Amino acid sequence: MAEISTKPYMLRALHEWCTDNGYTPQIVVQVDVNTLVPPGHVHDGQITLNIGSLATNRLVIGNESIEFQARFNGVTENLYVPIDTVSAIYARETGAGMGFEVVSSVSTETSSQDTSSKSLQIALDTPQSSVQLSQPKAGHSDADDTLKSSVKKRPKLTIVK
Repeated sequence: MAEISTKPYMLRALHEWCTDNGYTPQIVVQVDVNTLVPPGHVHDGQITLNIGSLATNRLVIGNESIEFQARFNGVTENLYVPIDTVSAIYARETGAGMGFEVVSSVSTETSSQDTSSKSLQIALDTPQSSVQLSQPKAGHSDADDTLKSSVKKRPKLTIVK
């Protein structure tokens, strides 16, 4: 019998940790053909989802997928996220969380091409793997924006409120 991945267990544990501490658990998902999310909210092939108890209904974090209902612009949507497409889970308030390797569920031929474009590639084999995500600092000027626009932008995690 094949060994079950530790990823769903880590997702459930960090979800519980966020909830117990009063934080908002959010996941970053690399969207593929097997992912069922509102396409209008997908940016650069990924979506950040609030999976807190106040934002979801019927949340099930299983070994193969995460399924729940959530409202987008007042419309209830059924969401289906394969565990393999989750690249991170973190607390919105602190940024404390963990990144994961994303395994393409479409085909293994494209996985080598996808690897170069992943913004979070932290293997679970390293137990110390964690991600600290920070909120933008208050008080930045237009000059900061001009400087940033002249520098090639790196992929970033987007928080969905």
